[in-house]
Amino acid sequence: MKEEKQAPTPLEEVGPKPYARFRAYIRRNALLNTAWRIGVFTVGVTVLAGGLIMMITPGPGILGLILGLAILATEFAWAQRALHRAKEAAEKAKEKALDPRKKRRNTITAVTLGILAGAAVIAYLVVYDFTLPWAIADYTPWS
Repeated sequence: MKEEKQAPTPLEEVGPKPYARFRAYIRRNALLNTAWRIGVFTVGVTVLAGGLIMMITPGPGILGLILGLAILATEFAWAQRALHRAKEAAEKAKEKALDPRKKRRNTITAVTLGILAGAAVIAYLVVYDFTLPWAIADYTPWS
């Protein structure tokens, strides 16, 4: 039997994706390829460093780390391996967090710490004679 050839899909008629054609053009020229890789490295390391900084300051540090690794992984094999290990570690952490016993333990711990924090705030306010703002007789902030 003779197989019938199917008509090409609209995507196949166009050819490779524009980015793939652009990247292939860059790869053919050694100087452009080196400049491209330096640019990707610079942007990736900058985002990665921002993620590291946000780990100790307010901000989405984990997101910055993963995004930086993803940018670097577009050009560097070592970053692809690091990103793969990070994804595996995140998957293990997710499975661990969804374990019912640990989830229950974490909930109990969080509630207990919340109650203790509330008690500490109330104790502080009682010791230092807290007065509600609407019960202040003479409010003069600047004296």
